[in-house]
Amino acid sequence: MTKYQLRESALELLTRVGEQGGYSHVLLDQEMSKRHLSAKDGALLTEIVYGTLQNKMKIEYEIQPYLKKQKKLKPWVKWLLYMSVYQMRYLERVPDHAVIHEAVEISKKKGHKGISSLVNGILRNVQRNGVQSIESIEDPVEKLSVETSHPKWLVDRWVKQYGIEVTKGICFQNLKHLPMSVRAQPLRISREAAMTELKSRGIKTEISPFSSQGFLITEGNILSDPLFTKGQVTVQDQSSMLVAEMMDLTPGLLVLDACSAPGGKTTHIAEKLEDKGKVIAYDLHKKKAKLVDEKAKLLQLNSIQAAQADSRKLEEIHQTESFDRILLDAPCSGLGVLRGKPDIKYHKKEQDIYDLRRIQDDLLSSLALLLKDGGKFLYSTCTIDQHENEEAIKQFLEQNKDFEVDPAFNEDLPEFLRDSMGLSEYGLQLFPHQWDTDGFFLTRMVKRAK
Repeated sequence: MTKYQLRESALELLTRVGEQGGYSHVLLDQEMSKRHLSAKDGALLTEIVYGTLQNKMKIEYEIQPYLKKQKKLKPWVKWLLYMSVYQMRYLERVPDHAVIHEAVEISKKKGHKGISSLVNGILRNVQRNGVQSIESIEDPVEKLSVETSHPKWLVDRWVKQYGIEVTKGICFQNLKHLPMSVRAQPLRISREAAMTELKSRGIKTEISPFSSQGFLITEGNILSDPLFTKGQVTVQDQSSMLVAEMMDLTPGLLVLDACSAPGGKTTHIAEKLEDKGKVIAYDLHKKKAKLVDEKAKLLQLNSIQAAQADSRKLEEIHQTESFDRILLDAPCSGLGVLRGKPDIKYHKKEQDIYDLRRIQDDLLSSLALLLKDGGKFLYSTCTIDQHENEEAIKQFLEQNKDFEVDPAFNEDLPEFLRDSMGLSEYGLQLFPHQWDTDGFFLTRMVKRAK
C-alpha cells in the first residue's frame, strides 16, 4: 500500500467515524483485514486514525484562525486538515512536505482546484506560522477540555466527581497508548512458559500484577504469534482480568455471565473453574453470543454454554436461586476505555449515562433473584462515572436488604490495590492514570443466607 493510499484510507475511516458514528476499532480491523496490510502500514494507519481522533478538539482549536474566513467546509475537508495537522505536529518521522503534498493530491481527487488550494494554503500556514496557543484560555476546565480533546460536559462532570487533579490525570492518560496485555490459558500453558516462548521469538513481556495469568507485551506483535492464533493466550486488559480473579471461583460451581460478549471474562471464569462446572453465558445479540462460543472453542474450554437472551428476563429461563456466582459486566457509557476507542467521547451525550443507568438497575434487580443464598454477585463496568458505579450499587443495596458488599472483598484484592484511592464502601474504581489500564469499576456482593 502506498503512503498516498494509506492516507486516503485513513481519511475515509475518520469521516465515517466522525460523521456517521462508526466505531473506530471495528472499522480499523475491517480495513486492515480487507487490505492485508503489513504490520508497518497497519501501525501507521492506526496511529493516524487514533491520534487524530484523540486530539481532534485541540487541533480544531489550534487551526481555527485559518478557517475563520471559510464558509461551511465539507466534513471530509475538515477531517483531511485534522489528520494532516496531526501528522505534522505529532509524528516526527513523517516529513511535513510529504503530508502536505498528499493532502493536496487527495483534495484534488475528491474535490476541485479551489479546495486543493485551500488545503494547501492552510497547511502551509501551519508549517510556517505555527498554530493558535491554548494558553490564552483562562477557564481551567475549558482549557483542559481543549488541551486533551474531551467534551467540556465530560470534564465538568469528572471535576465535580473527583476534583481537578484526578480529572487531569484521566484526561492526559487518555491521550496515551494503552499497553497490550494478554492472559495465558493455564490449562494449556503457564504464564511463565508462554513468556519464555515469546521471548525466544523476540517478543518482550512483563508480568501483570492484576492476575496470576496476565502479562504485558512491551515489544513485538503478539497477534500474529502462534500462541495467540492457536488460543494458548488471549488479549484482555489488566483491569478486566481482575473480574474473574475476584469472583471467588472453585471448580464445579454454576456461574451465570449475564452480558458476556465478546467472551474475555467468560473464558477467564471457565479457566478459573479449571473447566469443571458450568458457565452459562448470555448476550442480547445472537451474533455476539456466537463470538463467545468461538472464543471458548479457540481456547479449548468446554464448560461454557453461550446463547442469546435479554438478561432482564432470565427468570423465564432459570429457576430463582439457582446460581452460585453471577457476573454482570453491565452495558455502560464506556468512558473508561477512551484510549482504545477515542470516538466514544464525541458520540456520547450526558443523557446516555442516565439512560444506561436504568438498564443497569433493571439488570441488577432481575439477576439478584437468580442467586443462591450465600452466593456471590460481581458487578463491573468499563466506565469511571459514579452514577453508573457507586451510586448504582448504593441504590441496589438499599432496595435489596438481603445483599451486602462482601466483607472479604478488600482483603481478596491484590495487595497493591488494597489502599487504592478508588476504593469506597461500594467497590473499587480504577482510573486510567493509576496503573496504566482501562478505567474500570468492580464490586462483589454476597447474598446473606436466610
